Amino acid sequence: MYLVVKAFHLIAVIAWMAGLLYLPRLYVYHALSKKGSQQSETFKVMERRLLRAITTPAMLAAWAFGLILIFYFGAIDWAQDGWFHAKLVLVILLTVYHGALGRWRRGFAEDANKHGPTFYRVANEIPTLIMVLVVLLVIVKPF
Repeated sequence: MYLVVKAFHLIAVIAWMAGLLYLPRLYVYHALSKKGSQQSETFKVMERRLLRAITTPAMLAAWAFGLILIFYFGAIDWAQDGWFHAKLVLVILLTVYHGALGRWRRGFAEDANKHGPTFYRVANEIPTLIMVLVVLLVIVKPF
């Protein structure tokens, strides 16, 4: 059962990352569209559906399966797995970033976006950087 839970954790993380990488790209194009235009309204629907139907459920599933791995299966030795503490901090940062994506989406939904496309292009690099660090920590386990 451990490997099944681990597989579902990984599947959820992949789906979560897909949303975290795609949503800011939508924001780039949305920021370039005229408020009230058909294009802007289409982006609003796409962003809402991506966040609510895919990205947020995937995040919740990733957290749930991860916590099951830790507390039910005892997958982490808290005294010796220092890499995991660093990973946990990075996952919390991804969760905070997820919350920022939600706030930015609400800004677009209310036609009150405060950022230009360059802001979202830069923001789009954050989950990639964190993902690289997490994968390195999990695979290499440097400390």
